[in-house]
Formats: sequence, structure tokens, C-alpha cells
Amino acid sequence: MKILLVEDEPSISSFIEEGLASEGYGVTICESGEEALSLFHVAHFDLVILDWMLPGISGIEVCRDIRKTDKKTPILFLTARDSVEDTIEGLDAGGDDYIKKPFHFEELLARIRSNTRLPEYLSTQLVLGEMVLDLDARQCFCAGIEIHLTQKEFELLAFLMARSGKVCKRNEIIEKVWDIHFDYPSGVIDVYINSLRKKLNLKANEFIHTIRGVGYMVQQ
Repeated sequence: MKILLVEDEPSISSFIEEGLASEGYGVTICESGEEALSLFHVAHFDLVILDWMLPGISGIEVCRDIRKTDKKTPILFLTARDSVEDTIEGLDAGGDDYIKKPFHFEELLARIRSNTRLPEYLSTQLVLGEMVLDLDARQCFCAGIEIHLTQKEFELLAFLMARSGKVCKRNEIIEKVWDIHFDYPSGVIDVYINSLRKKLNLKANEFIHTIRGVGYMVQQ
């Protein structure tokens, strides 16, 4: 997952970047509203973390500008502006959530997960490049060609694709895909990853990336 962090205080931005990177998120930092808008309109981001008080164009103006052309990308205000009126203005401007400084990093992570979680009723199909998973029909298509997967192969690929761009840790995969919540040899994951790569005709680290010592990540 790619996050645009708009924050002009280096100590805060570096702290957030380090924390999010450790969770597998990709972070791009901008220190001004002008820079944020220039970058947002030429690159893809899955979420924007936006300070209000920025040099030049304010965070509120950035939010309103984004919402003129993009209604879907989640925007999360992270600011020292802490009055009820400020919160209402931020949300009315198009923000999806509002966190007040100082903040707890675990709360920031929870808000990111909450604002990027796909509603169940929308998650009937996963698409990434030429890869399409129909979750209702339990079918997998690659470049228009149906690939026949076992149930566990399908569940593993769906889990990874639903978290595209984010590193999925081995223990997380075991818990969510195999529903095992105790110490369990994770080598079984490698067996299924190798099987998926063969069936999808993928080279090592193509589409399904191995993150050594951590887990796996799918990325177009």
C-alpha cells in the first residue's frame, strides 16, 4: 500500500515513515501543500495522511483540491488543530478521518486499516494488472485465461491480492489463511507459493515477491 504523508515537521514525518515502513507500507513524504498536489495528480496513492498547517497551501485547501477530481482516495487529517469546529471543517472539506496531535502510533495504524478496508459487499472481485479473482465463483484468471487453483491456493492468492503493496508476514498468513493461531511451521506457505508461481507461470519474485525473513507481497 502506498501512502502520501504531507507533514512539514521532519521529526514527525520521519517517526511516522519509520513506523509505517516497519509495517510494510510504502511512504512518500511531502513538506508543502504545493508539492503534495503536484505529486498526487501524477502518481497513485492508496491513502493520504495530511497535516492542516502547512507552508503555502493549507491542508484543508489540499483536501478540497483533491476532492475536485478524486472522491475515493482516503484522506486522514493528522493535525494539532483540535477543536470540534476544526474537526467538522476537516471532514466537511472531504477528509475521511481526523486524528489530533499528539497521537498514539497504534491508533494511527488502526485508522489506516479502518479507512482502507474494503466493505464486504464490495469485495466480490480482486483485480491487479492482468490478474483477476472472482471471489463468488472462486475463479482465477490471468491475462484472460482461467487458472485452476486448489481452495487453499485460491485463498492464499486472495489474501495477498487483497493486501496488494503491503508485506504480509508469515505468521499473519498462517493465522488468516490456515486459521492456525499457535506456533506452526510456516514452510507450508513456501510450498503453496511455489505452486502458485508454477500455475501462474511466474518467475521468482515476479508479481508474488518474497520478502526475506518476513513474508510475501504481491505488487503489479
